[in-house]
Amino acid sequence: MRKFKENILKILLYLSAIITVGILVFIIGFIFIKGYKLINLNYLFGDYKPSGGGGIKPFIISTLYTVGLSLLIATPIGVLSAVYLQEYAKQGKLVRVIRYSTEALAGIPSIVYGLFGAAFFVSALKFGYSLLAGSLTLAIIILPVIIRTTEESLKVVPPSYREASLGLGATRFQTLYKVILPSAIPGILSGVILSMGRVIGESAALFLTAGTVYKIPTSIMSSGRTLTVHAFLETKEKGDIASAAAAGIVLIVMIFILNLLAKFVSKKFNKANY
Repeated sequence: MRKFKENILKILLYLSAIITVGILVFIIGFIFIKGYKLINLNYLFGDYKPSGGGGIKPFIISTLYTVGLSLLIATPIGVLSAVYLQEYAKQGKLVRVIRYSTEALAGIPSIVYGLFGAAFFVSALKFGYSLLAGSLTLAIIILPVIIRTTEESLKVVPPSYREASLGLGATRFQTLYKVILPSAIPGILSGVILSMGRVIGESAALFLTAGTVYKIPTSIMSSGRTLTVHAFLETKEKGDIASAAAAGIVLIVMIFILNLLAKFVSKKFNKANY
């Protein structure tokens, strides 16, 4: 009977894996089939033409701007917040409330963040529809992910590392800076990778804060249209599924390349620590 249950469990596990991979292959395959014909050098590096036949260079640049800015803002704040909560704060009711709040923030729909960004960054601070307003909004969206993943990474650092460092005469800050954080870097980078995917795939919040201008942004105060917003507009306004699918292919490739770079850096840190 026990062996029968184990076999049933194995079948369910294999079936779940096959279904998951099958859905992923179907989605990616559908996007590639619909959009690969439009991919060429002119499409990737040409300026957008509303009349058709242009490229998506302005949207790639806007996407890279928002990814870089939002991560530049959110990563230091998120990591330092997690370090305080895990290493310095007294574990009590206040810390539990803060942790619960960050988890609750992670579950809020992005459109709510977009409305906040439009009211606060765009109107109150008078940033207008700009990449800065969009990036600040995205930074708030990804903060909970970075905080939680960093906290979990710090938790799994063996206590013996701390004890050995302190026993050798290092200060608490030196222990944190030279022992704990380097050991937790791979986990922290995992959180950054997850956040990167969230930023690249975001559209609702950016629609309300960064705008939809199709020109190349000249600064962070310029309005810009990211690839996801462009794909949405192409589908909604023109009904052009092929163009939206082509933008989706570029997005998939961008995420793949950025993930590879992040994993490469993570491996380098791992080798440096051992």
